[in-house]
Amino acid sequence: MTNSTKNQNVKLDAMEDIKQKSQFLRGTIAEGLKDPLTGAIAEDDTKLLKFHGSYMQDDRDLRDERRKQKLEPAYSFMIRVRVPGGAASSDQWIKMDNISNQYANGTIKLTTRQAFQFHGILKRDLKKSMQNINSALLDSIAACGDVVRNVMCNPNPYQSKIHEEINQYADKISQHLLPRTGAYHEIWLDGEKVVNTKEEHEPIYGSTYLPRKFKIGIAVPPSNDIDVYSQDIGLIAIVENETLIGFNIVVGGGMGMKHGNPKTYPQIARLLGYVPKEKAVDVCEKIVTIQRDYGNREDRSQARFKYTVDRLGVEKVRDELNERLGYDVETAREFEFEHNGDRYGWTEGQGHWHFTLFIQNGRVKDEKGYQLKTALREIAETHHADFQLTPNQNLILSNIKQENKEEIQRIIDTYDITDGENYTGLKRNSMACVAFPTCGLAMAESERYLPSLLNKIEDILNEAGLEEEDITIRMTGCPNGCARPALAEVAFIGKGPGKYNMYLGGGFKGDRLNKLYKENIGEDEILNSLKPLLIRYSKEKEENEHFGDFVIRQGIVARVTEGRDFHK
Repeated sequence: MTNSTKNQNVKLDAMEDIKQKSQFLRGTIAEGLKDPLTGAIAEDDTKLLKFHGSYMQDDRDLRDERRKQKLEPAYSFMIRVRVPGGAASSDQWIKMDNISNQYANGTIKLTTRQAFQFHGILKRDLKKSMQNINSALLDSIAACGDVVRNVMCNPNPYQSKIHEEINQYADKISQHLLPRTGAYHEIWLDGEKVVNTKEEHEPIYGSTYLPRKFKIGIAVPPSNDIDVYSQDIGLIAIVENETLIGFNIVVGGGMGMKHGNPKTYPQIARLLGYVPKEKAVDVCEKIVTIQRDYGNREDRSQARFKYTVDRLGVEKVRDELNERLGYDVETAREFEFEHNGDRYGWTEGQGHWHFTLFIQNGRVKDEKGYQLKTALREIAETHHADFQLTPNQNLILSNIKQENKEEIQRIIDTYDITDGENYTGLKRNSMACVAFPTCGLAMAESERYLPSLLNKIEDILNEAGLEEEDITIRMTGCPNGCARPALAEVAFIGKGPGKYNMYLGGGFKGDRLNKLYKENIGEDEILNSLKPLLIRYSKEKEENEHFGDFVIRQGIVARVTEGRDFHK
């Protein structure tokens, strides 16, 4: 079954019609960029623009004032730069820094999918920004939209030969699953214009691409730093005798849901089987085509691959995959995860040094008393370090030779940039999405609010003697799940201004969903709810017991390992 054989009598979601008529993602984007009378582009084009790696946004802090002045919203654009495996050179970092200063809001956001993100770019600068990204040998195609997004993997390919090989697989999968349309080069890079788009062909996606976004990540046990169970396709590296031999495949993970709609829920990916490493790219392609052909195109709230897997069942998905491959996936191999966080400070691997920096919520900026952005620019200009973006929104300065380590350490000391050693285990394991003022979906603050909330929670941790206890805590401004909150031991999902749903009990290894504990609460109730739990945890926890495991053992919340039980 392919896109063209779908039942023509079914009423498809409006987005399907937009994609079908878009001439392979062109729409009227090019024309809209030239319109000087507005800072916006046409509504349908905003949806197509996502496939090119950009969102149109407006400053929600200014909405009311501009409305009173009878002005259009303060429109600007976000660009997300595709960086497979999060690996960037010092030259690329310098160029990203230049773009942030020249065209964006002066900051760089490191995303939870190991990508660069810029905010505040005006329409007149959008094309120039894209061209500057291209000059850095990077791009933003497929960083958003109903296609395979940036492929994640372990953040440091220099950690070992195996990690280096894994990073190469992330790049191979990402490149293989890119859209083949010439629209990106035509619109942004002044590529040769296709006279007749009827001659174009998308061999993997078809003319309407996927029903929804699709995420792939590769994990290397014992670290689950990419949250492999949150991925549409998760590949778990199987290593024997210090050699990568293949991957276990998990399918159907995803974090997004909608408040008040129990038919939507976060889900943990299910184990499908094992494949030799040489088959990994082919297997990913065939799974993507299953979602292309079986995914729900009538209701976008049910269009993610997790719902396809739940509807068909894992056995049916496996049978369909085997048929498309022409061979059977094998029985899954043994593996074990121990943690899903970053390892901070200096580490050594393959004869080189690597330094992991803690970057709160992934926001690289200069502020009074902490010139992080300036420091990283100075390090990049030495050309003695590569820059690895981690899935936890942190940064690894990697591949540093012994003779250059002292120079890098001098810059670190001069600017006092931190590896998080002096922070609590809670802060080191925290993540937040952007939310206000630019995200149009945000219901509550996230990135701007979590640091102050953490400071108050840390007072409780100090009282309980839990300063060094590693506890994962995540916050999002809406239930779309960008910071993967449903896997955290403590999570806050925005419900309205200053109000959050509070969830407890996720697995520290990223292998279990959390559960709603309290609904629609503000800061006072958050702190009053957490204090007795944390004090009780400090007194009653078993040896090496994580907070998420403790609240389940004590019956405070139920264990959730299946998304369809999330709302029960």
